[in-house]
This record gives sequence, C-alpha cells and structure tokens, in this order.
Amino acid sequence: SLLYPYGLDQGDEVNPKHDDGTSERITLSVPFTFYGKTHESLYVNNNGVISFDDPVRQYTADPFPLADGRTFVAPYWADVDNVLGGDIFHRQTTDPALLADISRNINQYFPETSFTATWAFVATWDHVAYYGSTSTKGNTFQAVLTTDSKIFFIILNYWDIQWTTGAASDGDAETGLGGIPAHAGFNSGDDTNFYNIPGSQTDAIINITATSNVNVPGRWAFRVDNFQVTGVDPPPLNDNDCWL
Repeated sequence: SLLYPYGLDQGDEVNPKHDDGTSERITLSVPFTFYGKTHESLYVNNNGVISFDDPVRQYTADPFPLADGRTFVAPYWADVDNVLGGDIFHRQTTDPALLADISRNINQYFPETSFTATWAFVATWDHVAYYGSTSTKGNTFQAVLTTDSKIFFIILNYWDIQWTTGAASDGDAETGLGGIPAHAGFNSGDDTNFYNIPGSQTDAIINITATSNVNVPGRWAFRVDNFQVTGVDPPPLNDNDCWL
C-alpha cells in the first residue's frame, strides 16, 4: 500500500467525532523544525490540516501564503465531517520497521541525503466524509513527519480521493465537487515562504492520487527544515540555454 500502517492496531489515537474538530494539543517527543522554526507541539485538525501553533477549524481553504501568520501543513484542506463518516488517526512512533521503510523511501527520493529516521509522526484521514454529504464518498490520505534529529521531512500520501468540496464551501451535496475545492501545500507563517501543490483549489485536485514530485503516483515528499521542493519545477535556464 502507498500508506504507511495506521489504525488502532498500530497504537493510533483517534480524533473526536466533531465537525470542524481537532485533536488536543500534542506534545512532540522530538521537536520538529519547519521552515527554519522549531516546534514542540502540533494539532491534527479534522479539516485536513496539521498546525503547529493553534488549532485550525476553518473549513473553506485559502490559498497560500496566508496573511495571518499561521504555520501549518495542509495535506488536504477541505470541509471534512467525520460525524458523517470516517476517522482521523495519529501517533508518534519509533517503531524500527516503520522507520526503516521511511528511511529507505527518503534516501530514494533525496539521494544526496544520508538519512536514518529516528522518529515519525503519522496522521491518517481514513475514508472521511464531507460536510453536507448525501453520498457515501470518502477520502483517505496521510501525512508523515519524520527526522533523524538533524534533517526534517514530510511525506504526503493520497490513497483514495473521491471528493473535493463540502456543501458549506458551495460544493454539491451529492457529488462533493464544485465550489471552492480543497487545498494542499505548506504555509510557513510569513508571506514569502510557502508551497501550493499543483491543482490546489481547482477541480484538478481530485487527481492528486495520480500526481507526485518523487515519481510515485499519489505521494509527495519534501525536505522542510530548509524547505526544498524536488522534482516539480524545471531547472533554471542559463543565458545560453533554450527550450526546444
């Protein structure tokens, strides 16, 4: 599976069944550095966001950069309603088998980096419904934060995306499409450092299970301590270069 193991049998905790709900503040056993700032806690928000400073209950996404200084990762920021269906799982882990898998993947995607994960935080949205849904559609996606205590990465996994928009964001209650679609990316908290995954807030975000920056459909991976995007943008042109 594209997803790393998750669920109650992995020791995960589960978010409350609340529309626009969130986890309690989670103290990290290993501080996590994001865009040059080190964080000691985070929140897993039902609406597809992991935030470092405050909970995020906003259900209609805004494009990055945000003007209000919030620092967060948005695997799939949209109007999730887990009362209508689905669960949100999360855990911190030092499980050797999982860390070995993550290390192997990171070293494949970032071959210039010699990385041996010592800690990971895994958050998984499992077949979550959208607000106002009159269907059985659900989205399954995952965010993994990991480090060797020196270098910090985030992996985003998109296993099954069936809807883009809740009814309160002008989406269709039956299809979960239209309106203001979901947003995926990273916001540093300033107005210059951010990343919007292609397709965000357009109908094309439904196809994120087929896109990637590491040649694995449905997976995006980023170094985030000193934020770097790999495999997406073309190299800059030199003065003597030209596109054919």
